[in-house]
Amino acid sequence: MKITNVEVILVDRPAFAPAFVWRKGVPGSDGPITTGWLVIETDAGITGFASASRGVILKDYVDRRFKNELIGMDPLQREYLWERAWELDRIERFAPNMAHVVDVALWDIGAKAAKLPVYKLIGGYRESIPAYASTVTYSSIAEFLDIADQALELGYPAIKLHAFGDAKKDAELSLALRAHVGPDVPLMYDGSAGFDLMDAMYLGHALDEAGFLWYEEPMREFSVTAYKWLGERVRIPLLLGEVTDGAHMSSGDFAATGVASALRVSTFLRGGFTGAMRIAHLADAYHLRAEVHGFGLESAHLCMAIKNNTYYESLVFGNPIVREPLVDKNGLVHAPTAPGIGYEEQWQTTGIPKGLEKYVK
Repeated sequence: MKITNVEVILVDRPAFAPAFVWRKGVPGSDGPITTGWLVIETDAGITGFASASRGVILKDYVDRRFKNELIGMDPLQREYLWERAWELDRIERFAPNMAHVVDVALWDIGAKAAKLPVYKLIGGYRESIPAYASTVTYSSIAEFLDIADQALELGYPAIKLHAFGDAKKDAELSLALRAHVGPDVPLMYDGSAGFDLMDAMYLGHALDEAGFLWYEEPMREFSVTAYKWLGERVRIPLLLGEVTDGAHMSSGDFAATGVASALRVSTFLRGGFTGAMRIAHLADAYHLRAEVHGFGLESAHLCMAIKNNTYYESLVFGNPIVREPLVDKNGLVHAPTAPGIGYEEQWQTTGIPKGLEKYVK
């Protein structure tokens, strides 16, 4: 099998509604943007798809670099092509949320050729997993408590906060939420890199007092040393490596220092399916968890394939909130069944993105 065509189809997407933020002063949802779908065609009649939120940037990368690398290659040589993208990154310094896209489309092709869902091809482990409600930032503690009630009513068994970005106020929220939901609901906290070491320590003590399951990305992840100091000063488990460059290599540094109790994996920030599985297996070698970051079909496949992952992350926003379509009334996400990633099956419900009609059989 050989790759015969590579192109990016640009798709205009309206503003996210309702709009939201991750913490005070930090943008969350996009306004109107141009997204992109990567299309990789083969001489076997199998087409691979992958998407990116920054379509114009993706098209530049593909037209200028990836197309010449890919045409004529065997799409099943995913490891080789992943390393080629890594070599190009040394010169180009691809945006971390762009470098994964080729790998995702190649896994889509490989799984379709094998007539299997991606998760079974990369190593099926489970058929369902609980989802936690991952909040956006709301206006007050009272509104957060209301959102928590809604999430539990919708069947979510656990809740993760993206809070105010103020260490004192977030500590107050974490204690109030624990008192509100009781001792048995798993709670997590994501700092979205909002703090320095002193504030991260202060909040970490409160999260430990409130019995939170993990403390995620409280500081920017460029300094492993700063995280080592944080880990020496707080008791709560740290979940690290969400957005730092370097895929499995930077994750390895967080593991080697002993500071991380769990590592983040995802397709869109950690090197596609190939990079995510490298991190997951690295984590497993040290009895660390490898928690999947993000929602959607790609994340669902990772959740089903990675043994040391415990939850699916399901974004909830607006008020009232609604349950994500992949999550059932019992708060579970079930394994995708279609060959490949399953975009085509999803499009039967949501509609084929404009411009992709000719590629969907």
